[in-house]
Amino acid sequence: MSNSDTVNFTPDFEVLSEHYAKIISASGEDLSRDGLLDTPMRAAKAFGYLTRGYHQDLATVANDAVFDSDNPELVLVQNIEFYSLCEHHLLPFYGVAHVGYLPNGKVLGLSKVARIVDMYARRLQIQENLTKQVATAIEELTGCRGVAVVMDASHMCMMMRGVGKQQSTTRTTSMLGEFVSNHDARREFLDAVPRRSPAFG
Repeated sequence: MSNSDTVNFTPDFEVLSEHYAKIISASGEDLSRDGLLDTPMRAAKAFGYLTRGYHQDLATVANDAVFDSDNPELVLVQNIEFYSLCEHHLLPFYGVAHVGYLPNGKVLGLSKVARIVDMYARRLQIQENLTKQVATAIEELTGCRGVAVVMDASHMCMMMRGVGKQQSTTRTTSMLGEFVSNHDARREFLDAVPRRSPAFG
């Protein structure tokens, strides 16, 4: 679905709550015990919050915070924390994003870069697609000469289940415009990005 299809949608928490109740019961739990009495509704509201990016659109998040600038040099916003849910297992993945772009007469308000990362992160997807979505959004808003995005994340689907690798992390990149063809610009960005992100110690 496009943003216009979903931005005005309000989750039906009653329906979500009923489904959570069935899932919990099917796991063998007793929904009548004190600790679980309100859990289905709490879970429904939590899931609505964790997927709120479906109900946001790029124009509203950016809020016209695109400004004239004659600075053509790299703008880098790094260590942007993000939290998302993987579309394969509905388990969290989380980490930091590093977003750089080469202005072409326009710059984006710094806080908007973080809000854009958050908007796309709060949807069901994979890290590879999330990285490209952020890059494409920055390019669309600013008309910049190039965008580079690096995301480092830990995935609960690898840590809590499956192979159970507690220290594993995943790095994904997306390069657009001059960062594809201009190796000096690409190297400047990659050299500026932390080798090991603070989120992972």
